[in-house]
Amino acid sequence: MMIAIFGLSLDPVFSPDLTRLFLLLKERQIKVYLYKPMHEFVKSACHIQPDIAGVFTTGAELPESVRYLISIGGDGTFLKSILALKNKSIPVAGINLGRLGFLSAIAREDIDEALDNIVNGHFEIEERSVLQVDGLIDTFGDFNYALNEITVTKMDTSSMINIHTYLNDQYLTTYWADGLIIATPTGSTAYSLSVGGPILTPDSKSIVITPIAPHNLTMRPIVVPDHNKLTLRVEGRGQQFLASLDSRSEAINFPGEILIRKADFHVQTLKLPGHDFFSTLRNKLMWGADRRN
Repeated sequence: MMIAIFGLSLDPVFSPDLTRLFLLLKERQIKVYLYKPMHEFVKSACHIQPDIAGVFTTGAELPESVRYLISIGGDGTFLKSILALKNKSIPVAGINLGRLGFLSAIAREDIDEALDNIVNGHFEIEERSVLQVDGLIDTFGDFNYALNEITVTKMDTSSMINIHTYLNDQYLTTYWADGLIIATPTGSTAYSLSVGGPILTPDSKSIVITPIAPHNLTMRPIVVPDHNKLTLRVEGRGQQFLASLDSRSEAINFPGEILIRKADFHVQTLKLPGHDFFSTLRNKLMWGADRRN
């Protein structure tokens, strides 16, 4: 078996975890393709070197024989691993070395069990939708995708921005707000949730439109089918606004137009035993917790 491992430079405190992972991989005769920035860290920080089949920087460099990708880090690293793969259909699992670990659901102490489940095929594959920006190609280049959300926010002034929103070229509404979040079901438990958006299950074929601090008591989040195309025309008093695709942000001049649609590919994630969506909600976000019970 051959897998890819994605990660960035880690704190040396995590070297024992990586060493243990590589030892387990060697015992199972699993060859590894390492993400290039992580390869440099591994050479200097790990006592046991994995059986390296190659080094990669993008998913296009991975051979068809690579069956899975393991992301090592936090949720931010997991999102970056999806970006590196782009539209290559390799299922991804995340080992959490960060804080929350909502997407990177495998705890450090569960690496042995998780690896056995992956090797023995004890998992389900979840397909997660991805958003694509068509109006900012020159700004974001080939990486114009977001697994969590696309966000527009005010930037260089305390004044609100105006976001004229169209659904399939039909006028929806104008948001007078600090910003607007367009979230996938995966992103519904991220930024959108923190500003009052609803929680969607990963298999929901929907998009959440969530305003950030709207100056209107009746303006609430709305859920629309994900086959719809969105157009955002952004105006404001300042010079620029901020457009963000997950963790990547760029300044855009006023007035600006952003076209958003569902991408033509899905991201595949590995759902291991004991890591269903609702248990993760309860354990990671304390969803439904009530001290009275």
